[in-house]
Amino acid sequence: MAKKPDSPSDGATPPAPGRQHPLVRRLQEFTLEANRYVDSAGGRNDMHRTDLNALAAVMRHTANGDVGTPGTLRRELNLSSPATTALVDRLCGSGHLVRVREGQDRRQVQLRMTDKAYRDGSAMFLPLARHMDSAMAGFTAQELETAARFMDAMIAATVAASQEASGTP
Repeated sequence: MAKKPDSPSDGATPPAPGRQHPLVRRLQEFTLEANRYVDSAGGRNDMHRTDLNALAAVMRHTANGDVGTPGTLRRELNLSSPATTALVDRLCGSGHLVRVREGQDRRQVQLRMTDKAYRDGSAMFLPLARHMDSAMAGFTAQELETAARFMDAMIAATVAASQEASGTP
């Protein structure tokens, strides 16, 4: 028997004023569980969430053809300059990052991930990827495309809310 198109469980009916949509609660639960996983995986490898967030940021910049610098980490992770220096020192000391000076402005320190960082990251996040792949196998390509568009919209909304909350344009 098909659900009515406006049933609350399909998300078509807006929540009552002052109440969150069930999808928002699910996103919050996902975020909480993802954070728990990162804490567990990082903890087993003597890495803090900030360390893993920094490596993810450098990896993202590299994948986009951009340069990751201590300044970009400071801004993206909302750290003070001394905390950023300590973070970069820690990740260089653990063999996960290297500082390089390339290009026209050799004063600018660029951050690069090492092979060790990629190996350790793969080992830490392989169980999560395996379980997520298994969970996604139960959905059609069209459903996954819809979910991807939804997540893109939620990420954009979260970025916009963060900018609004911090007063940045």
